[in-house]
Amino acid sequence: MEFWQNIYSNFNPIAFNIGSIAVHWYGIMYATALLFAIFTAKWIIKHDKIPISNEIFDSYIWWSEIGVILGARVGYIIFYDTHTMYYLSHPWQIFNPFVDGVFTGISGMSYHGAFIGFLIASFLFCRKNKVSFWFLADISVLGISAGYVFGRIGNFFNQELVGRVTDVPWGIYVNDVLRHPSQLYEAFLEGILIFIILFTIRKKKTFDGQLAISYGILYSSMRIIAEFFREPDIQLGFLYGEWLTMGMLQSGIFAILSISLFLIIKRTTVR
Repeated sequence: MEFWQNIYSNFNPIAFNIGSIAVHWYGIMYATALLFAIFTAKWIIKHDKIPISNEIFDSYIWWSEIGVILGARVGYIIFYDTHTMYYLSHPWQIFNPFVDGVFTGISGMSYHGAFIGFLIASFLFCRKNKVSFWFLADISVLGISAGYVFGRIGNFFNQELVGRVTDVPWGIYVNDVLRHPSQLYEAFLEGILIFIILFTIRKKKTFDGQLAISYGILYSSMRIIAEFFREPDIQLGFLYGEWLTMGMLQSGIFAILSISLFLIIKRTTVR
């Protein structure tokens, strides 16, 4: 356990360098997450004989990925960054990877922002191409939950979004403080477990959108559980008492909206 508890002291978050640019494991894991999500979705389309052409789905991937990137970054600026007004008045700085001429990369992404961006991009794509939004969303969430695992592993490798202080033997030291490896909890709860559930029930759905909305409910529930082990964002702290975090608040809102949408659609489509 000693090696595991001190893993950050024995692990370099930089995988390799290309000239003066450092390539982090974080970036590699996020690229892997995207590729694995696409691979999973395409495998399910082929295996389940889902009637959608490769051309349409490949085009959709580009739309949704742009929506995810824009939403993730803008969501972070709005919900988490302490310089929100600066970025909103200087929008060209939101995606500027240089600080004083030095490449530092872009840090700060919001999952809930990414999901909102994904929804907007998906809606616009479906409207333009006359494809059912819920039909595509059901396919997408299977890929998203599968790829999500690698995103949280990337957070772990990057030594960010650390857990709360603990004394459990599998905790890891972060700046000499033993903490929960909450990123790995999230990889399991919000990624592996949700994928297994959705994959199992995918052929039992009774209406288009059932998997997508179920994902919203499941993710929100798992994220709330994980937040009890995750240290609140240092710039925000707890929003109320010693328990409510921004992640919990956003997930609670998403859960209520998802449950309400599920009941409305089920009542209007299933007879």
